[in-house]
Amino acid sequence: MKSILVWDIPVRLFHWALATSILFLFITAQIGGNAMEWHKKIGFFVIGLIAFRVVWGFVGTYHARFENFVRAPVTVITYAKNLFKNDGERYLGHNPMGALSVVALLTVVGFQTVTGLFSNDDIMLEGPYASLVSKVVSDKITKLHQLNSDLILVLVGLHLAAIAFYAVFKKEQLIEAMLTGKKDLDARIGLVPEEKMAEKPLPAWLPWSIVAVISGLTYALVTRVFF
Repeated sequence: MKSILVWDIPVRLFHWALATSILFLFITAQIGGNAMEWHKKIGFFVIGLIAFRVVWGFVGTYHARFENFVRAPVTVITYAKNLFKNDGERYLGHNPMGALSVVALLTVVGFQTVTGLFSNDDIMLEGPYASLVSKVVSDKITKLHQLNSDLILVLVGLHLAAIAFYAVFKKEQLIEAMLTGKKDLDARIGLVPEEKMAEKPLPAWLPWSIVAVISGLTYALVTRVFF
């Protein structure tokens, strides 16, 4: 069975960097105290990660672009109905439900970083923009930040459950694919024609240029250069 490149290096690095960051954000939040300084710094890093993935979703490689994996609700519903059928349609990139998971995680994690900019812990730590709003407003945003963290844990749990489901019932090793970037091209299962093409990496300077620009903008944002 032929293996072809599906996930480029920028997508893979983003995926594992975000997964690691979410883990450490949760750990530092549970520890509290001085660990919250790291919580804050990692949160700033995640802002850059989310920004990069959004940009890469428009200018990146084929399977990384939103236009090539985000599908209409009716397609998601149809795919979900056939989820337990072994002969159901297979996608080299994100399947319709996986695409929904990607969009959901980007949205809730993005929301978490934005609310973190205005949050406070009532002791010694506050986001760089907390002083721009009243204490009452900051407290309300902090509450949303805390509630949204529970939603992130739920989505992460569903994501892990989906990985296990595909490994056991679909015989698709999604973790391995996100490590190597390669997936098997199974001719027995229907594939969208253009998805039979192996991913063609873009010039190496492009993602690093985007990283450089986003890093600068993120630094300017969290240090309030423009505010």
